[in-house]
Amino acid sequence: MNILEELQWRGLIADNTDPEGLARRILAGPVTLYCGFDPTADSLHVGNLVPLLALRRFQLLGHHPLALAGGATGSIGDPSGRTQERQLLTPEVLAHNISRVKEQLKRLLDFDCASNPARLLDNATWTAPVSYLDFLRDVGKHFSVNQMVAKESVRARMEDRETGLSYTEFSYMLLQAFDFYVLCRDFNCELQIGGSDQWGNITAGIDLTRKKLGRTVFGLTLPLITNADGTKFGKSLGGAVYLDPAKTSVYRFYQFWIRTDDRDVIRYLKYFTFLSREQIAELEAQHTANPGARVAHKALARATTELIHGPSATAEAMRASEILFGGDLAGVTEATFSEIVGEVPTRDLEKAQLDGAGRPLVELLVHSGLSASKGQARKDIEGGGVYLNNVRETSFQRAVTAGDLLFGKHLLLRKGKRNYVVLTAK
Repeated sequence: MNILEELQWRGLIADNTDPEGLARRILAGPVTLYCGFDPTADSLHVGNLVPLLALRRFQLLGHHPLALAGGATGSIGDPSGRTQERQLLTPEVLAHNISRVKEQLKRLLDFDCASNPARLLDNATWTAPVSYLDFLRDVGKHFSVNQMVAKESVRARMEDRETGLSYTEFSYMLLQAFDFYVLCRDFNCELQIGGSDQWGNITAGIDLTRKKLGRTVFGLTLPLITNADGTKFGKSLGGAVYLDPAKTSVYRFYQFWIRTDDRDVIRYLKYFTFLSREQIAELEAQHTANPGARVAHKALARATTELIHGPSATAEAMRASEILFGGDLAGVTEATFSEIVGEVPTRDLEKAQLDGAGRPLVELLVHSGLSASKGQARKDIEGGGVYLNNVRETSFQRAVTAGDLLFGKHLLLRKGKRNYVVLTAK
């Protein structure tokens, strides 16, 4: 498959400014393309993955990807898909965000390959030197206000009388159009890709490039992802799911994919992994035959986590996941267990209470909140539903000592299948 056939099979084409023309151009040879992102935070999140992985798909098939950081556009804020104006960021914050995001892009794109290396550019380098008057004369004169108001991203905000649209945001479309023109002029860029909410901005850039350079360039939009229940993709109970492990732990990142709705999992395998058509077809067959085995979910979680965090961190996250499903703790590393500590309720415990003969397990169950009273704790133990460090305890007379501590400081208590508490001795 060529890249357009690949994207079509994966369901990743929302719209195309010139389907026949772009198909002919792709068949003629490698194309230079770009995707822009405004560095509004110091980490990308899973919602950014579809267009960035599309850049990688193009690169793997021999094309030349440009990742464009919006040092200029990010200081303004794109009104597309938003009901309120973004908070303006300082140049220092934008520079910091770009430097952090660049490291994440290195996992998604190959900046060092000999034939078609990816390049990271910042639109502030060509926008900042242009004066306001020069921009109005050289760019603004090519757009009518009527044309700009007709764009969906602008019209939707202008129809909202309470919020409206500032002149600053209204200018965003021209800045993005200027990017496409400069990239075509200086880097022979012929294609811009982005989410479907970028259609108006992309077509504005195509118009400007045609008027100023007399060249035909193309736009391709990718679908905005929603979950099967209609909710916005990329959110968890704790907010956005970031690619930076300091913001979203590797374990939580892995769990985000494991918890994918059964109705979405095959679609997401196509969107977010590089598994082949044959591999995904096999996973779909297994999922249809036995969805409870969650084979497709595990494949999705493993592939996406390895892509972003690497095999070693993924293995740790998988191990932590196994532990929270009752897996053996033998050989577990402290790093893996630390992932668990951040995901389940924790209580402090005076370490001195575990000296000598230790403290009765029934008291620890009450202290942890897993049992309402010592009497209930005794019943829970005798019923076979209590586990210490994932080992079932059957004697209510069991005393817990310092020798039971994991890594000299933790006790993992469980009641039933999924009720966990970590006691941390201090």
